[in-house]
Amino acid sequence: MSEQWSLTVDCASPRELAAFWCLALRYVPAAPPEGFATWEAWQAHFKVPEDEWDDGAFIEDPDGIRPGISFLKVPEPKAVKNRMHFDIHVGGGRHEPLKVRWPRVQTMVDKLVAAGGTVLRVDEPDGTPDHVTMADPEGNEFDVL
Repeated sequence: MSEQWSLTVDCASPRELAAFWCLALRYVPAAPPEGFATWEAWQAHFKVPEDEWDDGAFIEDPDGIRPGISFLKVPEPKAVKNRMHFDIHVGGGRHEPLKVRWPRVQTMVDKLVAAGGTVLRVDEPDGTPDHVTMADPEGNEFDVL
C-alpha cells in the first residue's frame, strides 16, 4: 500500500496563493478537521498562537481523490526556479487536434492571468503551440497543457 501524501508550498501570502490554486486546479478550500467547526477552533484547541492563524491555508480536491495542498507562510521570498512544478492538463492530451486542445489551454491561461498569474513563455517545439509556462502570483512556475 502506498503512503498518503500531500504537497506543501512555501509562500508569503497563503490565503491569496490558495485562492489562485483553487481556480487553477478546480480545488476548494479544505474543510476543518473532523470534530471542529472551523480552522480557528482547531488552532485554538491545539494552542496555535493567534498571531500565526493566518500563516497557512489548505485546499483539497472536492471529489476527495487527489492530494491536498498546504500553503505555509515563510519569511524568505522565492529565490530560484522550482525543481518540481504542477502541469495542469486542460487541453485533453496531445491526441486531441490542436484546434480543440489549444482553445482549452488558452481559456485557462486567460483565467489564470486575470487571477494574477503571468505567462512566461509559450512552448512551440516545432512551431506549433504545445503548452504555456506560467508563474503564479508569487513566481512559482507551472505549465498549462
